[in-house]
Amino acid sequence: MNTLSYKTVSANKKTVNKQWVVVDAEGEILGRLSTKIAMIIRGKNKPEFTPNVDCGDNVIVINADKVKLTGNKFSDKQYVSYTGYPGGQRFISPKELMAKHPTRVIEKAVRGMLPKSRLGKALFGNLHVYAGAEHPHAAQNPKAI
Repeated sequence: MNTLSYKTVSANKKTVNKQWVVVDAEGEILGRLSTKIAMIIRGKNKPEFTPNVDCGDNVIVINADKVKLTGNKFSDKQYVSYTGYPGGQRFISPKELMAKHPTRVIEKAVRGMLPKSRLGKALFGNLHVYAGAEHPHAAQNPKAI
């Protein structure tokens, strides 16, 4: 067997084939949906995955306001943020967050599953979340999943 015929292929910014994907979040469980979205954004579903390159697809999530949380997480779970001032720690439940900003629940879940680096920040830019069924990315001809 000729071992020189097997070459490790590393993707780079020029050779990556990025596509647009639409995901409908209606009736889906938040964590299970978020792992699938994070995997697509990262590019781990592609055979040419390279860990240090943005080789994933652009993901459009619609109906973000209709996502579900199991158990009592909708009222008991707490998102923690800090203003930077003494006594500035803030807590908000998914129920309150869905009332104010329904897209941020999915954004927070997916962001936590991406790398904590410059690459992770760039990958997060490939996520587009919308509360309703409409999105302004029809020109990209996204395929539905």
